[in-house]
Amino acid sequence: MFFFDSTIIILLPAIIIAAIAQMKIKSSFKKYPKVNSVNGYTGAQVARMLLDAAGLFDIPVEIVQGKLTDHYDPTKRVMRLSSDVYNGISVASIGVAAHETGHALQDKEKYVPLKLRNAIVPAVNFSSNASWVLFLIGIIFSIHSLINVGIILFSAVVLFQLVTLPVEFNASSRAIKVLESRNILYGDEIKGAKSVLSAAAMTYVAATLMAISQLIRLVIISRDR
Repeated sequence: MFFFDSTIIILLPAIIIAAIAQMKIKSSFKKYPKVNSVNGYTGAQVARMLLDAAGLFDIPVEIVQGKLTDHYDPTKRVMRLSSDVYNGISVASIGVAAHETGHALQDKEKYVPLKLRNAIVPAVNFSSNASWVLFLIGIIFSIHSLINVGIILFSAVVLFQLVTLPVEFNASSRAIKVLESRNILYGDEIKGAKSVLSAAAMTYVAATLMAISQLIRLVIISRDR
């Protein structure tokens, strides 16, 4: 099978970075959820505070099931925080809540990378699965047009990952600045929040490198066929 040919080596750097990112995530989310903030604010209170300060009184803060399921939904204009973050008073909970608020601020300010990412989501949802199906069919039956279409569709996935990077890094930067400027977190608490958010950011870097590596691999395989 071409999945396991020599081109697999192209994925190794991304796999290594992904493994490091997971180790950092586990380390940060094992330590900082146990470190409570001095002020004792919950993640929900911090999110509400920051949204109100930005004039976003109409955006509700809701609980969503699961872990690490926190997100801001720009289509419905709602903030959803996992129960651990919503009710938590830890440095990790506050950092995550502030990060998601950063996305709401991006939406308010019509931050271009966020607008672009939101615009291509429907296309990416389709192309992420269709690209592999078409590529495989093209390889099996030697239909070069299908192979090329599969590669083009997968390019949309790569674009999505590339656009996601500035969106996530910008949201984290906004979070740290506002937590510090509004004295929500202090000193080592800020360092803890940075550690949690930087660990999360590494997963996006790893995903982007993996997508790029996969695209390069698909191109090489198509040429060999």
